[in-house]
Amino acid sequence: MAAVIEIENLRKTYVSLLRGKRVALNGFDMQVTAGQVHGFLGPNGSGKTTTLRTLLGLARADSGRMFLFGQPVPQALPAVVHRFGAIVESPQFFRNFTGRRTLSLLARVGGLPDARVDQVLELVGMRERGDEKVKTYSLGMKQRLAVATALLKSPELLILDEPANGLDPAGIREMRDLVRGLAAAGSTVLVSSHLLDEIEQICDSVTIISRGKRVAAGPVADVLATQDKGEHLVGVRDDDRDRAAELLSAAGLSVVPRDGRLVVGGVSDPARVSEVLGSAGVWLTELSPLTPDLESVFLTITGTTPEPGTHRPVDESRDEPWPAPTEAPAKAEELSQ
Repeated sequence: MAAVIEIENLRKTYVSLLRGKRVALNGFDMQVTAGQVHGFLGPNGSGKTTTLRTLLGLARADSGRMFLFGQPVPQALPAVVHRFGAIVESPQFFRNFTGRRTLSLLARVGGLPDARVDQVLELVGMRERGDEKVKTYSLGMKQRLAVATALLKSPELLILDEPANGLDPAGIREMRDLVRGLAAAGSTVLVSSHLLDEIEQICDSVTIISRGKRVAAGPVADVLATQDKGEHLVGVRDDDRDRAAELLSAAGLSVVPRDGRLVVGGVSDPARVSEVLGSAGVWLTELSPLTPDLESVFLTITGTTPEPGTHRPVDESRDEPWPAPTEAPAKAEELSQ
């Protein structure tokens, strides 16, 4: 698949009288493949927003190369601006305009029919609130309106900086469904978010940035696998627990007690645990794999290590089907400002 976004060796430095010289981006690389939902993760101050602002021509890079749809940016932004939509940082709107009027004005500028306004209001769950003034909206409602502006021209590429900011749990789920639906209909979505559990659920691939550098990138499963220690949760009868720990340790496995069970690391084959314990007459009541989640991997890669044995058990029920949007994406335009 072709790359929709390519960033190579991007560097950006800020200089101020109060803070002096600060390196925001230090040779950063990123690639986003067409048709994917790509997560962009990093601690506060790591360079995420600077990267997006630079990509969209809102900030000037010191050096490096950037491409959107194969075209060099910022030079070729006028040629590709109609193909993407974006929201970066906090959205700003006229407070005395209604949501519908805001979208209608933008639709007219873009030569779109009024029917598209109703469609995007439906997409972002604002059908019942579209005729209310923006000043009555909560932060979450303003965030929905911002996403609606970016969707007006059915973007091939949608760039969302913290799209779930201010949303309640139901709103977060709706945003999740929307993002996956857009991807299912052919759009590419780049999502920057601090909600790591959401990123893990909706993204096909991720890039993790720390201190201005890329520290991990690739399919979500591959990034998680880099921190997989082969841990399993082992349960035995209470009076066998100490003996089980001794047997497994003697077999060269790491053992950490947790909540009445044992977290056993270094397990390449689960049958080895059964063999070690069964040969000594200790019988298992539980043996389940512990897979790293994105939060624990993120903390480890960016320099903060979670406590041992805090990975969650595999839960196959977390994946749910995503509804497709009402209209397949065709073209896009940056309309969020």
